[in-house]
Amino acid sequence: MLWAFAYFFCLLASYYILRPLRDEMGVAGGVKNLQWMFSATFVVMLAAVPVFGALVARFPRRVFVPWVYRFFILNILIFFALLTVTGSSPWVARVFFVWVSVFNLFVVTVFWSFLADLFTSAQGKRLFGFIAAGGTTGALLGPSVTAALAVPLGPVNLLLISALLLEGAVQCVRGLLRAAEAHAGAGTAAVRGGPGNNDRAVGGGMLAGLVHVARSPYLLMICGHILLLTTTATFLYFQQAEVVSKAFSDPGERTRVFALIDLAVGLATLLVQVTATGRLITRFGVGPALAFMPLVTLVGFLCLAVAPVLGVVIAFQAIRRAADFAITNPAREILFTVIPREDKYKAKNFMDTVVFRGGDAASGWAFTGLRGIGLDLPGIAWVTVPLAAFWVGLALVIGRRQERLARATESQS
Repeated sequence: MLWAFAYFFCLLASYYILRPLRDEMGVAGGVKNLQWMFSATFVVMLAAVPVFGALVARFPRRVFVPWVYRFFILNILIFFALLTVTGSSPWVARVFFVWVSVFNLFVVTVFWSFLADLFTSAQGKRLFGFIAAGGTTGALLGPSVTAALAVPLGPVNLLLISALLLEGAVQCVRGLLRAAEAHAGAGTAAVRGGPGNNDRAVGGGMLAGLVHVARSPYLLMICGHILLLTTTATFLYFQQAEVVSKAFSDPGERTRVFALIDLAVGLATLLVQVTATGRLITRFGVGPALAFMPLVTLVGFLCLAVAPVLGVVIAFQAIRRAADFAITNPAREILFTVIPREDKYKAKNFMDTVVFRGGDAASGWAFTGLRGIGLDLPGIAWVTVPLAAFWVGLALVIGRRQERLARATESQS
């Protein structure tokens, strides 16, 4: 559990150093080009998922998990060189935006797939909130470093710190595997199926994730949840980009504002994760926990429809993301503890990357289309309200299905 905590800490600290820089690059690349960058991210995901599926099929997790992170470390160093030489070139900014959008989903989905392979549903209810707090602690460190050093040092130099933290995550992977192996060898496994029994290549085809999702009503419902998540998040992100770009003209100040938003989200999330997440999910179940963030989204877009101003956008973004990270995201990851091992890596990766970024791309064009037919920001907020209401109901249905699958799994074991 402690190795998993440290692992997630390093991952999100690395990412949240990059995130404010990505958001600034999105503005530098042109707010009107955001839908194109979201579409490009989706295309890159389509190419990357079969490659990841092939790695999972052929190599054990002790091999492919470090490989994934080392590949992204190399990418960070390449971008450091490019940004140092070219400065804020619009094309480099756009490529960096797309790359970070791919990076953050891949590193996080590999983390949660790994944990779903190690922990049972019951253990996830108790421990995933605490483990997620490790990521939140990293999410506090990342924007704190960026907010403090973006102006005096320049954002580009922070890439090296991000790369070092990602290497720290690799070392935590090795520590987590050693700890799980020790528990399994002692006959007192804290996790289900330690490396001695389960650390092998899962086999299957590189496109198995897509095939298995198409055949499973349960996984298709989770896809619907993800699409509603991305649609509402993209609509809010585009509104944030428009409002912030009008309020601030200096790139350093915009980067600082984005970092301070991340900092506020991290503080609120950590407080809830440490004090309440495990108890709430254990007490009320996966469904209500999964529905909490959709409910916050419903209320937030109602407020945004009435007052589409900077303060409301920042408050809504902070509360929504805190609700997601503190409660809904740990609940969402518990959904994958009750599916077959191959699906934990392949189907989950397909859903967390292609479905997620496909939703981003589609909703980005939808937002642009709504603006194109004359809807202003309050009008788009009103359009989003019924989507959020449907999302609440879907989350409750998925939660009930997960509970049934968990009971069936426990009875079989």
